Amino acid sequence: MKRAIVLMNMGGPNNINEVKVFLHNMFNDKYIIGVPQPIRAIIAKLIIFRRLNIAKKNYEELGGVSPIVGYTKRLVRRLQKVVDAKVFYEMRYTPPFAKDIMKDLKEYDEIYAIPMYPHYSKTTTLSSIEDFMKCAKEHKIDNKIKTINSYYDNIFYNQAIVDRIKECLNGDDSNDFELVFSAHGLTQRTIDKGDLYQKHILANVKCVKEELKKQNINFKKIDIAYQSRVGPMKWLQPYMEDKLKELGKKVIIYPISFTVDNSETLGELVLEYGELAKKYGIEDYRVAKAPNNNPYFIAALKSIYEDLK
Repeated sequence: MKRAIVLMNMGGPNNINEVKVFLHNMFNDKYIIGVPQPIRAIIAKLIIFRRLNIAKKNYEELGGVSPIVGYTKRLVRRLQKVVDAKVFYEMRYTPPFAKDIMKDLKEYDEIYAIPMYPHYSKTTTLSSIEDFMKCAKEHKIDNKIKTINSYYDNIFYNQAIVDRIKECLNGDDSNDFELVFSAHGLTQRTIDKGDLYQKHILANVKCVKEELKKQNINFKKIDIAYQSRVGPMKWLQPYMEDKLKELGKKVIIYPISFTVDNSETLGELVLEYGELAKKYGIEDYRVAKAPNNNPYFIAALKSIYEDLK
């Protein structure tokens, strides 16, 4: 029996020239901008016109490539060592796309597609799974695929989060710090229409709090905030830029909605919000790493795969 695991993520530019490709594909996704074509295409063009140069500058500060690319490749190599399946990865908005790996997947009897989104949302999980299944159907292998919608409550996954928080503390007393879980924002309209994302984020934070308590790690205060707001619509609150104004002198930020570091963790959280933190008088501002290839996250992915078998 030949088995394959496919890790599905949003993607990120492999070089500066792919920044436009990334933005074009993302803002033309019907689950990101929920209006019909050709209106969606017009809105996408306007957003790209306003954001392209800023986005390119941000990626240049990160070395001209999205961090998600290298971290994903390392994750694939580490997972490959502990499972009885060939591990692939594909991205929603940048190469390799689902269509790029379908020919390689044809030779496998069972395919396990695991989204890199622990919390279900139409804008991430459904978009990726739907795109992947559409390509699989065209190649007549959709009947071989098993997948999962969420895994925020996986014990190994939450141990990976706590491990990253401990790593960020670096031996310092947790009682001196406020911990903020930063989640990628989503429009309030999307949540009001029944998207489960916010419920899953809150449930995930509860799981992490339980794991912190189990390990006797206590913080001065624990909060949640939302980042990456775009446009004039109302998004999930509190916004991270507002939350920073309320915090004390020592703060640790954990990127709760990301499993792999990317421009929104190493760029937005570290660089952009780091500057705001200084402005607001935060003396010790730290951003924990996403799980990436943490051993506990490898264990979580292995357990998800084995449960699907």
